[in-house]
Amino acid sequence: MTDAILIERAGAVTTLRINDPAAMNALTPAMAQALRAALLAEAQSARAIVLAGHPRAFSAGANLTAAMPDDPTGFDVGLTLEEDYNPLMLTIRDLPVPLIAAVQGAAAGVGASIALACDIIVAGKSAYFLEAFARIGLIPDGGATWLLTRALGRVRAMEMMLLAEKIPAAQAFDWGLITRLAEDDAVEETALALAQKLAAGPSHSHRLIRKAAWAAADADFAATLATERMLQKQAGEAPDFAEGLAAFKQKRPARFQG
Repeated sequence: MTDAILIERAGAVTTLRINDPAAMNALTPAMAQALRAALLAEAQSARAIVLAGHPRAFSAGANLTAAMPDDPTGFDVGLTLEEDYNPLMLTIRDLPVPLIAAVQGAAAGVGASIALACDIIVAGKSAYFLEAFARIGLIPDGGATWLLTRALGRVRAMEMMLLAEKIPAAQAFDWGLITRLAEDDAVEETALALAQKLAAGPSHSHRLIRKAAWAAADADFAATLATERMLQKQAGEAPDFAEGLAAFKQKRPARFQG
């Protein structure tokens, strides 16, 4: 595991920290692969995962200096998406545990995509989101065109991608792009508190909720109803449901074991 991805464990919660502050946490292909491996490994034991960076940047996107040749003529810019970043984004989608982003500073390019693919997105008041691809003649990637159009609607997503302007955290919150706005020095504390709450919850239910929500984003209403029916059967067969129902009937807090 590269030291550019730090693993911090606290009980049932794992924090994965992108750790190259000198480069504003700009990602290399190796870092993307390491983050994917860490997510897959930690999801085997953690009941919730926090994804964090540093005060200056969650991630400034892909490290173009490391990834691009001096002369890009004939170079396939999309190849690293296919080999490194798209597998990471699909791993985030298919993760069996809740994933919380703790965003401080810049969340730009594929760094923004990673943050916005999380289930809960906590951002500091000084944080900002940026799709700067048009500035260098590229298109948003890491699933950004999908994530933004569904979160913001086509018009606001188009403005964000075409103008390539910073979207301050307060504006992102007003737009519904993020879920929580926090003081800069309380971002990780807030994210960890949410992770601990989720870690104490019904982990089997959380896994199925994630699966159902991602499936619904691409399905019509009838297909969504069918998916919910199938997953509800699975949820009802799990010990978490038996405990939740017993706690409800006995008027006591549930004690979920996963």
